[in-house]
Order: sequence, then C-alpha cells, then structure tokens
Amino acid sequence: MKGIVEERAVELGEYIIANKSTVRGAAKKFGVSKSTVHKDVSERLKKLNPQLYVEVKHVLDINKAQRHIRGGMATRRKYRHDV
Repeated sequence: MKGIVEERAVELGEYIIANKSTVRGAAKKFGVSKSTVHKDVSERLKKLNPQLYVEVKHVLDINKAQRHIRGGMATRRKYRHDV
C-alpha cells in the first residue's frame, strides 16, 4: 500500500511540472482530492525526491501568484454569458 502512495506522489509531481497544472487540475486528472494532491506534493514528495519537489513547488508558487487573475477571468466569463 505504501508503495502506491509514493508512486502517486511522484506521478503527481511529474504531471504538475509537465502540464503546469494546478492542484485542482491534477486532482481531477488523478481522481483524488485536492488535499491528497497537496499532501503528496508538499510532504511526501519532499522526502522521496527533493529535486522534483523543488520543481513542483516552483510551478505551484507561480499558480498561487496568478490565481487572482484566473479567478477574475472566470468571473468575467460567467457574467459575459448571462448578458
């Protein structure tokens, strides 16, 4: 069982880097919760593969910095269709 969790953490990390994915996007793709993705890439991956962890952290930091922009765009799209 433990090997599966470790493999998932590495796969999630690789997916996030390859696709510049958000935590929500990765969770949807892998069929797990956002909390699981976050725990896998922030805690488990740090112990399993520190280099991959640093790369994933960089992508997630960029996503975090841009999330207010994505949220504004989503709101704009939502209300544009209603007009």
